[in-house]
Amino acid sequence: MISNTFEVQRGNATERPGSSRNFPENAHFRESASDEASAQQPRPEPATEHADTRFRESLAKPAQKPAPKPPRKPRNAERRTREYLTPAEVEQVITAAERIGRHGHRDATMILLAYRHGLRVSELTALRWEQMDLTQGMLHVRRRKNGTPSTHPLHGPEIRALRRLKREYAESPYVFSGERKGPLTDSAVRKIVARAGQAAGLSFPIHPHMLRHSTGFKLANAGQDTRAIQHYLGHKNITHTVRYTELSPERFKDFWQD
Repeated sequence: MISNTFEVQRGNATERPGSSRNFPENAHFRESASDEASAQQPRPEPATEHADTRFRESLAKPAQKPAPKPPRKPRNAERRTREYLTPAEVEQVITAAERIGRHGHRDATMILLAYRHGLRVSELTALRWEQMDLTQGMLHVRRRKNGTPSTHPLHGPEIRALRRLKREYAESPYVFSGERKGPLTDSAVRKIVARAGQAAGLSFPIHPHMLRHSTGFKLANAGQDTRAIQHYLGHKNITHTVRYTELSPERFKDFWQD
């Protein structure tokens, strides 16, 4: 009769099925001689003579010097003594822009409209032909920065320049467009104005927003009402308009009688 039980020989011990030691996870494994020898040898310590062991990053790589900071942009007061142009200087800039490059007429017209209507760069680049009525001589100005929109009259020099510009750039819906019939970028307008200022021989660098300040300065010098200047420039708060009347010398002209 064959017995249903069997025995497993392990060394000198005999174990029966069902014993907990028959499972692989409970079995004892003997390490090889090479593993025992390697375990007894001391492991070399990592070279951390100059490393700060308080931080994990110091063990991975040595500390690096911080990158130098870029130079600080100089303030406007450090670069120029005033933030506006006189009417004579604006005419010099327009004349200089007319002579530069293949788009001289476009650039000169852009500077003219920015000065006559106190346009910001973003308002200038977003200007479309549908805002123009060259027959009636009107321009609908859409102000940014939550400004008040208004309708400005267009005069003879502006209408003539705009009609010529429309013939040359008839395929673009934007008044001032580039080679690809799209609107000019803000950076392109800044470069155009700065280049025209250098060509005009001005003794200080200029930027497009100076044309808007020049508008307020010219209107305040002409004796225009402060409230009318506020609506013309689209200011929500009149305190932004008062700065131009503070620059006007008209209130001081009767101080001396020579």
